[in-house]
Amino acid sequence: MAQMEFLLFAFVVGLTVCGLTGSTMELVSGRKIAFTEPYVSPSHVLRSLAATAGAGPLMLVNDALDARREGRISTMALLSCGCTAIAWSLALGIVVLAIASWALLGSGIPV
Repeated sequence: MAQMEFLLFAFVVGLTVCGLTGSTMELVSGRKIAFTEPYVSPSHVLRSLAATAGAGPLMLVNDALDARREGRISTMALLSCGCTAIAWSLALGIVVLAIASWALLGSGIPV
């Protein structure tokens, strides 16, 4: 049961990080986030990787919903993108929790 609780907590942490990052990026740029300029650019690879790592699941869902509205992808492809975004959010949460635990262990604060 403890593993399931950890996975659920990691998923929620991933969703929170994704939402905060995506909302901040939208507020700063004034545009909906997607895998396009100004968020993803071949001339700014590190910035693109950071943006995609933090807000990637939200970018994927936005692009998939736009493609579905325009009829470019099927419902099954949309569901596949949704499942990928869920897995991506879980992975993001696990990474964020791992970084936070390493930072706490290195700081001397009792955990």
